[in-house]
Amino acid sequence: MTAKGRWWALAAVSLATLMTYLDNNVINVAIPTIQRDLHLSVTGLEWIVSSYLLVLAGLLLVGGRLADVYGRRRVFLTGLAIFTLSSLTAGLAGSGGVLIGARAVQGLGAALLMPATLAIIGHAFTDVRERTAAIGIWSAIGALGLALGPVVGGLISQHIHWGWIFLINVPIGVVTFAIAIPSVAESRADLESRRLDVPGLITSAVALTSLTYALIEGHDRGWTSGQILGAFGLAAAATAVFLAIESRVRQPMVHTAVFRARELSGGTAVMMIWAFGVLGIYFFTSLYLQGILGFSPTKAGLAFVPMALFVVLASTVAARVTSLIGGHRTVAAGVLLMVVGLLLFARLGAGASFAALIPGFAVFGIGIGLMNVPLTTAVLDGLPAEHAGIASALLNNSREVAGLLGITVIGAVLRAQQGISLRAGASAPQAFLDGYHAGLWVTIGLLAAGVVVSYVSLRPRQRPELGVLAVPGEEIEAEGVTANAP
Repeated sequence: MTAKGRWWALAAVSLATLMTYLDNNVINVAIPTIQRDLHLSVTGLEWIVSSYLLVLAGLLLVGGRLADVYGRRRVFLTGLAIFTLSSLTAGLAGSGGVLIGARAVQGLGAALLMPATLAIIGHAFTDVRERTAAIGIWSAIGALGLALGPVVGGLISQHIHWGWIFLINVPIGVVTFAIAIPSVAESRADLESRRLDVPGLITSAVALTSLTYALIEGHDRGWTSGQILGAFGLAAAATAVFLAIESRVRQPMVHTAVFRARELSGGTAVMMIWAFGVLGIYFFTSLYLQGILGFSPTKAGLAFVPMALFVVLASTVAARVTSLIGGHRTVAAGVLLMVVGLLLFARLGAGASFAALIPGFAVFGIGIGLMNVPLTTAVLDGLPAEHAGIASALLNNSREVAGLLGITVIGAVLRAQQGISLRAGASAPQAFLDGYHAGLWVTIGLLAAGVVVSYVSLRPRQRPELGVLAVPGEEIEAEGVTANAP
């Protein structure tokens, strides 16, 4: 692949990532408008959001394995086509049923293309410095999409028809397709057999879908209800069967031996800690901005823009910082800065101004930008290239599931403290603020633990090592790294 072609390939996968990250939260501020237009019940509204997350989280691992076996370019383009066409359907939907169905198909498209993006970057950029820079750009654009989601959703729902929050994906998808066809080279895992581990695919999808369903519906249906307990039980049973299958088949979907690489296990743990706290707080901060500070949907969305800009800025310098102090120290420093950003937020009350929000958002955004690039690079570099698709899927999946778990747990903490404050005679706004602050402190403690986990698990090895991770029918070579270990 030519140098120019590599960067065009990066542009394609970055645009696709932008679309999927936008769709994670662009719909939240448009929900009231959609409800009025389509005459939906509360349950119908919830499933507009949940159907996308349910399919995405349930099939991400499947998408990663399909990309490794059948080709990252092929699966990426297939996912992109599905995502773009389903976005068109969602934007033109005239009923709740059509919109929920289109959102579910969007989740399928995202589950296919998301794991392929990192694998395509890893194949296109073989030079370590170039690959780190490419991952930095990819991470910055993804974070930009996550932060701009509320802005885009607020502006469109307030001033244009809500359908354009989905229709905007169509021209982006067409442009991405036009860039990807000539620039993205095909790559796949170097396997003796292209046979799929169908039992592994099915059991992993059942486990993740059941878990995601329980996390989404638990609050409304009751955590001790038969339906939710049954979903958790099914997830546990399917996980046990999945692990048993993977330890015995010749071509497993996920080699359990890859978790011996501490770059993957540690990196996934850090990603889960980050997603658990950050996505949970992100959700409730939107409620704080609108419900307590009285911001409009558009103004609340604009409040996240400084964070997005600082994420982009920090992502562009993350590679240089990593070369100076090492990846493990850069990730730990990024997580620590996120702790500082949340501490600044914990000091804010019901009278906070727009300007008072900026320091916390700025520090928090710098931390995200510094963390994501070396973390992703460490995970990809810690595994053989043939596992790039499934490694990307594991990272993405850990983020999605932990984010849902964060919303669930932090929401429970918020409501518990809110109830205590109300019983103590606090006003409703003050009670919510007390609960919000309690959730912030839980997140601060979790991220503080993430500082230690990232420093220890991503620390380079102290001496050259060459080991072989034995798995049934295949050997995975794990080569140690020698670089400035403390």
